Amino acid sequence: MASNADRVLVVGAGPVGLVAAVQLARKGVPVLVLEASDQLPEDLRASTFHPPTLDMLDEVGVTSEVIRQGLICPHWQFRDRKTGVIATFDLGLLAGETTHPYRVQCEQWKLTRLLRDRLVEHGVEIEYGIQATGVVQDDDGVTLLAEDADGKRVSFRGRYIIGADGARSAVRKALDIDFPGMTIPEIYLTMSTSHMFDADFTDLSKIAYISDPDEWFVLLRTPTLWRVLIPTDPSLPDEEITSVARVEDRLQSIAPQSFTYPVVHKTAYRVHERVAANYLKGRAMLIGDAAHLNNPLGGMGMNGGIHDAMNLADKLAQVWHGADAALLGRFERQRRKVAVETVQAQALRNRKILNERDPAARAAYHDELRATVANPTSHRDYVRRSSMLQSLRDLESVA
Repeated sequence: MASNADRVLVVGAGPVGLVAAVQLARKGVPVLVLEASDQLPEDLRASTFHPPTLDMLDEVGVTSEVIRQGLICPHWQFRDRKTGVIATFDLGLLAGETTHPYRVQCEQWKLTRLLRDRLVEHGVEIEYGIQATGVVQDDDGVTLLAEDADGKRVSFRGRYIIGADGARSAVRKALDIDFPGMTIPEIYLTMSTSHMFDADFTDLSKIAYISDPDEWFVLLRTPTLWRVLIPTDPSLPDEEITSVARVEDRLQSIAPQSFTYPVVHKTAYRVHERVAANYLKGRAMLIGDAAHLNNPLGGMGMNGGIHDAMNLADKLAQVWHGADAALLGRFERQRRKVAVETVQAQALRNRKILNERDPAARAAYHDELRATVANPTSHRDYVRRSSMLQSLRDLESVA
C-alpha cells in the first residue's frame, strides 16, 4: 500500500479517470490511480471523439496520436433506410472555433494506452486489481477501503478522491449518492465486422444514423472495422441476442450478402439515462459514467466524461495550490447542468428521430433536418450543439 497520503486518488483507469490523472499530474498534483481489473481493458466500447474533446486531448499531449491511430470523419449523416440520405452534416463549418473541425473514430482502448504512457512520463502509478469497497472522509482527507486481487483488505489515503469507476461505481455507492433516471426499453446489440459497408449504401458517410419505422440502426466506421448498433428484443436472454445465428441474421437484414459476415466483437447491453444527484460530496467527486449515463446515440458518453475530467482537474489543481475549495462546487454545477440539459436531451432526441413510426412525424423530422442543413447558420448551430462545443460555451454562464 502506498504510504504517501498527500495525493489525489483516482478510482478507475478508463479514459475518463486517466485524463483526469494526466491533467492533474501536468499541473503538479500528486496522483495515484487505482483500477479493479488486472490490466487496462481492451474492448471496443466508445470510439467517437468530438472536436472539443480533441482540443482537450491536445492539452494532455495525445491528440496527434489518436488521429494517427484513428480515422478522421468530417461529415456524418441521418439516413432513411429505404430512401437514403436525409441530411449530411459538415463539421468543417466549425473551422475557426476548434482546432479539429471533424470527428475522429478511434477505439477508446488506444486512448487509454496513450494516457498510461503519459502517466509514466509524470511518474504516476496505476495499481491494478484494487476493488473499492468503501470511502471514509474526515477533515484532513479521505480513505479508500478496498480489496486487492487476492481478496486482502487494503486501504489508500489521499487528500481527495475521484470516482471514475463507471456505471456501477463503487465510489458513488459508498458515498450513498442517488442515481435517479430510467432504463430505456430496448437492449442495444453492438457488432463489429471487417466487412466494409461502403458498397452496400450509396453515398455512405463514415458515421450514419439510419432511421426506419421498423428497425433503425447506426453504422460507425473505425480504421479497420464497421461497428453496427441496433435495438433488439429486451425479452430475449443475452446469450440468444448474441448467438452466432442471431447476429448473422441481424447483419444480413441490414445488408444482405452471399457470404457469412466476419464478426470480430459483439455485445448486448441495456441503456440507461441517469444523472447522479451529486457530483461532489465532501472531498469526493464523480466523473464520467460514475456521474451520468446516457444512450450512445451521438457519441456523448465518453466525450462528456472527458469534459468532466478536464473541468474537474483544472479546478482541483487550483484548489490544491491554494484556491478556495468552494471552486469545486462550480465543477458540480457546470457539469451536472450539461449532463441534464445537453447530453441527455440530445441523445433522447436522436433516439426519438430514429424510433419514430408515425409517417407524418417522420416526414416532419426529415424535413426539419433538410432545412437545417440547407441554411448555413442553422447548420453551423446544429453541428456546434451536436459536437458538444456549444455546451462548453454555455458553462461560462454557470456561477
